[in-house]
Amino acid sequence: MRHILPFAQPGQTIGLFGGSFNPPHRGHVHVSREALKRFGLDRVWWLVSPGNPLKTKGPAPLSRRMAAARALVTHPRIEVTDIEAHLGTRYTAQTLERLCALYPGVRFVWLMGADNLAQFHLWQRWEWIMESVPVGVLARPGDRISARTSVAAQRYRHAKLPASAAHLLGRTTPPAWCFLNVPMLDVSSSEIRARGEWE
Repeated sequence: MRHILPFAQPGQTIGLFGGSFNPPHRGHVHVSREALKRFGLDRVWWLVSPGNPLKTKGPAPLSRRMAAARALVTHPRIEVTDIEAHLGTRYTAQTLERLCALYPGVRFVWLMGADNLAQFHLWQRWEWIMESVPVGVLARPGDRISARTSVAAQRYRHAKLPASAAHLLGRTTPPAWCFLNVPMLDVSSSEIRARGEWE
């Protein structure tokens, strides 16, 4: 299994950026670069998911989304992966459990947009995720208020790091999370699909 998964050394801090990437776009790259810089990560792995359990309509075929993502990403420390397809995991908690077992000594940070934080309490075993890995939240336009007043934000307000300490997130014992306001590119996968640019 390890030969088809990305390489990471014990002691490294890896940001995990999951999603359907349907389609991937420059906004995903921008967020990944900001996460690398602001959270002090060694690498960011895109986890291009086989499908999103919270969405009824399936995304484009995985092979197409992977090819589009790899064509888009040129940063040497951002790696596009289909880890979940190889692991056979469907939910984030399952994926994190397997990765922590496969990569002893590697520190993982779960990355998400503020829109995901707003509905995080709907995710399977979301509290286990918060208790198991640090979480980095990157604000997107229009999602800041709902994210900050979300169930997850309220439940774990005691574990929130100030933005000034964002670079320490990966080395902080969970539960730990950090909310960053970052300059965002006004582009989304749903808008690209709505324009008919991704069938």
